[in-house]
Amino acid sequence: MHVHKNDTVVIISGNFKGKQGKVLKVFPETNRVIVEGVNIVKRHTRASQKNPQGGILQKEGAIHLTLIDPEKVTVELATQVARVAESCETTALMVGGSTLISASHLDDVVKAIKDAVIAVINS
Repeated sequence: MHVHKNDTVVIISGNFKGKQGKVLKVFPETNRVIVEGVNIVKRHTRASQKNPQGGILQKEGAIHLTLIDPEKVTVELATQVARVAESCETTALMVGGSTLISASHLDDVVKAIKDAVIAVINS
């Protein structure tokens, strides 16, 4: 699986397209994940000792892996890449990732890497 618990992902299709959240739980046997704040489902519960009122609970439901895209490039990672490039005395940086990444996110990542390189060079 290309996604792990606590990864930040973006929903790339379906009703929640464009939403971003943290992976709370991964189900590798069914290829599903639970993403924070996405696919909120209502569960009608009967009164019990644990929940004496009963009622309607809201929680995140699982979604299929093909609906998400890991967004693993952060400013911290960009800074780390810039420091490695500076220590190797190179000016070329390779930016890899998913082909499903949005153009605006890629622009943000490239800008973060440029800012990090400038910060490392100036320090």
